[in-house]
Amino acid sequence: MLEVAASATTETPFVERRRRLSPAALAVVNQKVARAYSPIVIAGVVRAVDFALLSLLGIALYLGYVAPLSGFHWQYLVAIFAMALAAVVCFQAADMYQVQIFRGQLRQMTRLISSWTFVFLLFIGVSFFARLGGEVSRLWLSAFFFLGLAALIAERLSLRALVRRWGREGRLDRRTIIVGSDQSGEQLIKALKAQEDSDIHVLGVFDDRNDARALETCAGAPKLGKVDDIVEFARRTRVDLVLFALPISAETRILDMLKKLWVLPVDIRLSAHTNKLRFRPRSYSYLGEVPTLDVFEAPITDWDLVLKSLFDHVAGWLILLMALPVMALVALAIKLDSPGPVLFRQKRFGFNNERIDVYKFRSLYHHQADPLASKVVTKNDARVTRVGRFIRKTSLDELPQLFNVVFKSNLSLVGPRPHAVQGKLQSRLFDEAVDGYFARHRVKPGITGWAQVNGWRGEIDNDEKIQKRVEFDLYYIENWSVLFDVYILLKTPLSLMTKSENAY
Repeated sequence: MLEVAASATTETPFVERRRRLSPAALAVVNQKVARAYSPIVIAGVVRAVDFALLSLLGIALYLGYVAPLSGFHWQYLVAIFAMALAAVVCFQAADMYQVQIFRGQLRQMTRLISSWTFVFLLFIGVSFFARLGGEVSRLWLSAFFFLGLAALIAERLSLRALVRRWGREGRLDRRTIIVGSDQSGEQLIKALKAQEDSDIHVLGVFDDRNDARALETCAGAPKLGKVDDIVEFARRTRVDLVLFALPISAETRILDMLKKLWVLPVDIRLSAHTNKLRFRPRSYSYLGEVPTLDVFEAPITDWDLVLKSLFDHVAGWLILLMALPVMALVALAIKLDSPGPVLFRQKRFGFNNERIDVYKFRSLYHHQADPLASKVVTKNDARVTRVGRFIRKTSLDELPQLFNVVFKSNLSLVGPRPHAVQGKLQSRLFDEAVDGYFARHRVKPGITGWAQVNGWRGEIDNDEKIQKRVEFDLYYIENWSVLFDVYILLKTPLSLMTKSENAY
């Protein structure tokens, strides 16, 4: 019953439009690239581990030695948690929560020992002035100091090995492309390479010019193509940062390029390294010592991405468990209504235009299946089964996409709806009908979304419907929060009942 329909079709196969890249760009694209880890998340996890490690060690020593002799006193627990928290604060003040520090050994250990010693001196001083010195076990205090220090050193040595391995795998690199293959680009790349412990990995340079002013190699970095190639390049390999080396005076050129590049889920910055115009220091963000101006930031990153992923998997599991009885009844109805498999897979756009297989309940007759959605389902469409009309109207056909959320992680519960790769408005593909259409793919697509709960779902038969979908999707991306996801999720059942006139 749970067999999946094959994606083969008797129609002419869909040929995907892809921009041809240069041999130099293809050489970079074909390299195996590991998934990136966020330094901000790593630092946050290390803070939590430090606090938990010291707290558990202090409590274990107290329960193992002090409590059996003098009974339980909650003041010890308060002191332990306070010391663990003070240690984390001191480590932060000593600038110990940076990936570059994790990689080192001597700097890390000297800061660790001095900070941990300061915490104990602070505790002893507070105990003296509070006249608690005679009530604190000296053996417990000594054991906590030395065993705590040993545990922290062991943790940091393990962390150093782990971070160095991630560094070799490229997981901590910020894969960067430079726009501007000229003297300014050369100066920028040299400044980036001159910095020690930099996480910037320059993949190459792109330029909008095709004459002698555009250098074939820029400070050792190859020219990979023209600016028009960047979107295709960034969709075929991991790119974390696009850095413009053009002067601010080239405003028209920069704006023309940004119109093409803002659809990508990457940070875009304008280098101020060679610009004579200077802003206040707070206006800049820095790559080491290189000043830059932020233009666009990748949406939903670092801890936001962790929170969204946790929400998807925890809530996704709960919804899936509650939906299983309904899904079983829908599957039985489909099987009894018409021959063919219960589920089918459809190619759709995922994050950053990745092609993903999305699961759905079959709502068309099997012999008229349309895995690429090359023909839009319209009102009274003869291809739709009797059960299919009901499950499409109520969106029950979307329930198997919970498998995508929970098991494959290529969909979110909430996000821009994933459109079929061959979805069209009349004879035009959606990206041809709406400027900036692919900007909605800067985040992972979702089962439901802001556009859907506002009534923009179902058949797309005019410009307004696709434009409104993109407008609402972009609003969602720019204003995302976990509470916003919860609100959309709770509003979805009501919107399905009251705004289903376009669903056929």
